[in-house]
Amino acid sequence: MMQEILMMVMTGCPHCQRAFEMMEALREQYPEFQSIPVKVVNETLEPDFAATLDYYYVPTFFVAGVKLHEGKPTKEAVEAVFRYALTQK
Repeated sequence: MMQEILMMVMTGCPHCQRAFEMMEALREQYPEFQSIPVKVVNETLEPDFAATLDYYYVPTFFVAGVKLHEGKPTKEAVEAVFRYALTQK
């Protein structure tokens, strides 16, 4: 079983772009991550939805309503998000 990852981003955010690059690299490194769905929501385009969530910095990753990482990403942090999503029912 697994849960969808919700990723909050903002237009022009360099940390968000870096997070996308890390996600791509991790999916190449760990094939089991390829099947995990990632819903990307741009807070600039969907401010009403963004206002329902508790976060300040982007990118922010949520799985099943749990905030797992907020702000400047590291490969380790993004990998932890994927691993958490993989284990949730």
